[in-house]
Amino acid sequence: MPPADPVPAFHAHDHAQCSDSMLARAEALAAERGVRLTPVRRRVLELLLEQHRALGAYEVLDRLAAEGFGRQPPVAYRALDFLVEQGLAHRVARLNAFAACMHPGEPHAPVFLICRSCNAVAEAGGDSLRRALEVEAATQGFAVERSSIEALGQCSACRGAAA
Repeated sequence: MPPADPVPAFHAHDHAQCSDSMLARAEALAAERGVRLTPVRRRVLELLLEQHRALGAYEVLDRLAAEGFGRQPPVAYRALDFLVEQGLAHRVARLNAFAACMHPGEPHAPVFLICRSCNAVAEAGGDSLRRALEVEAATQGFAVERSSIEALGQCSACRGAAA
């Protein structure tokens, strides 16, 4: 289970170290699994890690195109699909976007905390929520195979700016 540390998107932290650490973990996982973290895949992951917010596929594509990686939508979609399949990114349905996984290689049930003001996305641990969902579903004769929990609200910085 991932540690219960504060989620970095909403707390002060050394972002360069955070990003470097996530990239190193991604590279190690890719090597361990025998898959390639190609330059495009790596750059897409870097983009997702840049600001701790979710990015849509076309936003990713625009950034890739500006950096010379090509302007064809499959470039972005293939890289995003790879990252999701490898557990290096998550799809955030509410935003129709993608966010870097903050616990790659670890079994976990993420809960996405989405700030409606600044669009920051934090990945919080949701293992206890997942267990509660599975128990409730079982009482209905239902077996949960996959779930995604997303909470919309306001981060402390945006609440402070509104005050």
